[in-house]
Amino acid sequence: DYMGMLATVMNALAMQNALEQLGVTTRVQSAIEMDQVCEPVIRRRALRHLEKGRVVIFAAGVGSPYFTTDSGAALRAAEMQCDALLKGTSVDGVYDSDPKSNTDAVRYEQVSYDTVLSDNLKVMDASAIALCRDNDIPIVVFSIREQGNLADVLGGGGTATIVNAGK
Repeated sequence: DYMGMLATVMNALAMQNALEQLGVTTRVQSAIEMDQVCEPVIRRRALRHLEKGRVVIFAAGVGSPYFTTDSGAALRAAEMQCDALLKGTSVDGVYDSDPKSNTDAVRYEQVSYDTVLSDNLKVMDASAIALCRDNDIPIVVFSIREQGNLADVLGGGGTATIVNAGK
């Protein structure tokens, strides 16, 4: 578990480096303290960074074993009162079955939290879905493998599925 958390810190530092090369001031906060490379997760400090126009990247999930990084992302989104949680993955959204093994899988444009949970759609772990549901945070699921898709999704386009309260 800790090796996975450390991997997310390395990824966050790589993302920070890429953003800062583009001129975007960025801070990394980690749930596992490692003062030499990033800040600890401190909500008020993160809010202050955002107020100053900085990007804040949260790493190391919740800092405890048995919780996925999805749960960490949902927790940070709730703490920061985010408008949405973006979930980059290897497929272009949420499907009714695994599109890698079922060529007839159908992609949802929009799907409810409850459908994701009741149909066990494997978007994120159930705790993360429930936390987003309970805090009314839509989840935008998109492919990180399509070049430019993140920018498209951030701009309101691109190919993605939105998980929300639904109808």
